[in-house]
Amino acid sequence: MTIVSPLGATISGVIHHRVEINDTQLHYVTAGDSGSPILLVHGWPESWWAFRSLIPMLAATHRVIAVDLRGFGDSGSGDGSYDEATSAEDLAHLVSHLGLGAVHLLTQDISGGVGFRFAATHRDDVLSLTAIESTLPGFGLESLADVNHGGSWHVGFLGAPGIPELLLAGHERDLLAGWAIPMMSATEGAISDADLDEFARVYARPNGWRGTAGLYQSLFADNGAVKALAEKQPLDVPVLTIDAMSYPFTEQTFRAVSAGEVTAVRLEGMGHLVAQEAPEALAAALLDFTARVDAGRTV
Repeated sequence: MTIVSPLGATISGVIHHRVEINDTQLHYVTAGDSGSPILLVHGWPESWWAFRSLIPMLAATHRVIAVDLRGFGDSGSGDGSYDEATSAEDLAHLVSHLGLGAVHLLTQDISGGVGFRFAATHRDDVLSLTAIESTLPGFGLESLADVNHGGSWHVGFLGAPGIPELLLAGHERDLLAGWAIPMMSATEGAISDADLDEFARVYARPNGWRGTAGLYQSLFADNGAVKALAEKQPLDVPVLTIDAMSYPFTEQTFRAVSAGEVTAVRLEGMGHLVAQEAPEALAAALLDFTARVDAGRTV
């Protein structure tokens, strides 16, 4: 592990790190010095910066880690695989590297599949799973690409090999500020111009779309793999689902892949970018949930 200076925006109280694991370099930040660990995994179009307001609320009582997935943020974007399964293994390697034991895992949006695979295949590394505004292949995700029935064009666009890199280079901020953030957010002022600058910075890096393209391509190359994994190894850790504008996708999906306790929360009036739009409500739900899970472990 190497402690590094931030390459872009940062917040008080976090330490930036880089580590070489699983044939890539991951950038992550840490905060807090006691309590059970919480690992935060961003969605699209985000990076660890999506958790800028949430981290201080959690770090008062927990050790918090927020990671940039491979190909996102300031993590590695060199040659290699960027599919969902590989990113899930990255998380397993990171948890082992941290040496803090099992973690409460939080995922949102496109990282829900990464989190599901990690929790299903590395049961001893995960205390609980929180899924925010997320679904999985075989459980409804395909409908989000069906533009004839309410889906969005961007799902197929971002999953088309070579297309994001070809057409979005040089237009990162245009896409984020002109379409993605306004479409996904329902909370005025939640994402500032400075926040947009930070997100645009990391997507404008060399190979800055590799992480996005890899995860979206995984959706179309799944061929029933997630459903088969869910049938063979359903989640047996406590699960918290948080739905906002996509209700009831997250709850329905993760109840279908879970064999144990599922707690469902709905945040009405919120957009898709929950960690940025409603950090206080998210922190309250997450802290209550993790406290109950931790209490159950000590009985």
